[in-house]
Amino acid sequence: MKTISIGTIFTILASAAHGAECIDAKAAKAGFILERPGIHSEFRPAAGGMVSVANEYQSQSPQTQFLFGGLIEVFRDSETGQLAMIPFSDLRKLFPLKAGAKSKTVFVRLAANKQPKGTETLEFNVKGKETFSLGDCKYNVLAVTQTIKNEAGKTQDEFTALYAPDLQAVLARRYDEGTNAESVVGYEVIKPLPN
Repeated sequence: MKTISIGTIFTILASAAHGAECIDAKAAKAGFILERPGIHSEFRPAAGGMVSVANEYQSQSPQTQFLFGGLIEVFRDSETGQLAMIPFSDLRKLFPLKAGAKSKTVFVRLAANKQPKGTETLEFNVKGKETFSLGDCKYNVLAVTQTIKNEAGKTQDEFTALYAPDLQAVLARRYDEGTNAESVVGYEVIKPLPN
């Protein structure tokens, strides 16, 4: 009869526990946590295709977001105020996202005690599929370029979201893509919500 050392048992248990940290599509329905230095985000599915994200920052006040499909911000609340992005078209028609898909959504940004400065346009371009690693966990993501333009057509913001459809979450953002200044800002850890 073979005996197994205590060290081997701990190694097996540790690797099994570590493997359990990877969240799949089924587990994502119960919510999960994404983290990187300075930010802790708790993702929870909500009614109507929304995902509620509670962000805790090291250097800022907490913030709650509601993201349609986990990708399109429609509401934000923090100590600095509330912000709503009201689309003029049905966001449900954008999903499920597929490589090569392009879309434009006109919306108005509303904040308390401020008149909107005009409409804005959110342009999507799903460039393709990639793999993104969160620790030992690997996820299939779609590279979705998002460009926000003001009413005059001037670009206000542009980045590529690395979006995991199984999780309904953006795992990272790529800025200045294709230039010498290209950078990726992303989460580094995924784990289940505590019970």
